[in-house]
Amino acid sequence: MLPLKCIRNTAKAWESYTSKPKSNFMRFLILSFVCLSLNTLANAQLKTFNIVDFGAKSGLGTLNTRAIQKAVDMAAKSGGRVMVPPGQFVSGPVELKSGVEFYLAAGAELLGSTNRMDYGPAAAQPLISANGQHHITINGKGTINGRGSEVVKSLLQLLHAGTLHDETWVAKRPSEYNRPRLIAFNNCEDIKVKNINLKNSAGWVQDFAGCNKVIIDSITVESTEYWNNDGIDIVNSKNVNISHCNIDAADDGICLKSEGRPGICENIYVNNCTIRSSASGFKIGTGSYGGFRNIKVRNITVFNTYRSAIALEAVDGGFVDGVDIEGVNAKYTGNAIFIRLGHRNKSPQYSTVKNIRIANLKADIPNAKPDAGYPVEGPLPKTAPHNLLPAAITGIPGHTIENVVLENIEITYGGGASKSVAHIAVDALDTVNENESGYPEFSMFGELPAWGVYVRHASGISLKNIKLNYQESDFRPAVIFDDVHGINLEELDIKKAENPNIIVLKKTDGVSIKNIKLPTNQKEAIKTLP
Repeated sequence: MLPLKCIRNTAKAWESYTSKPKSNFMRFLILSFVCLSLNTLANAQLKTFNIVDFGAKSGLGTLNTRAIQKAVDMAAKSGGRVMVPPGQFVSGPVELKSGVEFYLAAGAELLGSTNRMDYGPAAAQPLISANGQHHITINGKGTINGRGSEVVKSLLQLLHAGTLHDETWVAKRPSEYNRPRLIAFNNCEDIKVKNINLKNSAGWVQDFAGCNKVIIDSITVESTEYWNNDGIDIVNSKNVNISHCNIDAADDGICLKSEGRPGICENIYVNNCTIRSSASGFKIGTGSYGGFRNIKVRNITVFNTYRSAIALEAVDGGFVDGVDIEGVNAKYTGNAIFIRLGHRNKSPQYSTVKNIRIANLKADIPNAKPDAGYPVEGPLPKTAPHNLLPAAITGIPGHTIENVVLENIEITYGGGASKSVAHIAVDALDTVNENESGYPEFSMFGELPAWGVYVRHASGISLKNIKLNYQESDFRPAVIFDDVHGINLEELDIKKAENPNIIVLKKTDGVSIKNIKLPTNQKEAIKTLP
């Protein structure tokens, strides 16, 4: 029998939306049909398929891949919830289907098999994947644990035995091709990942490629057991919302990429996330063959991060256009802001980077390695040792970064720079390495001649209400503009200075400078070079 409350509520809705008279019998038929449809849909959505009922067994001695896949396939027929109950359940790759919610109860732990061969004899399949599906949710208070270090140990044994092959493992480490990701969705739509804990991937933790309408909310990532453990990777996807996540990753925390095929990342919103990384906190690039448009970031905390709190990079012929970042608290990071236009691709197509705003950022840059002591640390610089590096906006000759606004920025550096480590004099700025095709990262130039902000090959640069300070001494100028056209510098507050030149302008024009606050002992502030 249909619930009377449902009929009454639907009747009220009907009367509010139509003025056409209906017979009581006709109204009852229509309302009954509506209620029956809603009731049927609700029951279908709430139907639960417990993996135990399909033969799954808890404990480390049973591989439950087939049982879990059976539960998924059954749930996909009508739409429903696949339940992983409390306990430890070992599995190999599972492929999710449209209309399925994969739910891990509190106390449930899905453990990835530690046998590399369970992920396939060629490219390693992800532990959880979906291809060309829609309306999928991964939810619950449980944990997905890839047991990445054990998987890599198994992989290395197979490589030594000649069972599997890998081109890079002897010189470096096994390639990502051979290491399973934890979650990988490809060409999917209406995806939600909520509340769960993700641990110990052998490669990327999450990979959403070519997807539309993705929500990632209130998850925890703890994956520091091996290399390339990006916390969240968004690749050529659009309409993505990432919120209230806590990420501890042995590579980039949240990273947008455009690679593997033509495509762009578009309409991406990140807010209220906490990130620790052995690379960069929030990053666009380095894979940048397509582009990035309409990217917004609000209220993130980045800490103990080896590279940059914010890194925006295009080096493969793609574009960055329209990035708005506001509210960044960076504690103990290697670099505050790194914006780069390079030319790593072999084709004649050059990248473009423009229309960027970063506001309300506070950063602490220590005179120490920020990620020291973590299981996987960022690599030591390949170039000669360098002094602490400034926030940087760097294009290449003939290809400028355009229209960048930095406002309400406060950066405190550890200082301690020494000429015995490296020294680029003001009259030798041309000796700074261009490194046009290098891997984009804040240390790619080796030494830089400024301690606070360095801008090279750019146009339309606006710095508003910028506060720069250091703790120990630094012999370099605070701010350098080299080959920059159109500079608006307003409310610059320099707390300390040892170099007589606070601001150095080389090959610049269209310069407006207002309201500069200098240390009391500073007389000469601006040096202009041809």
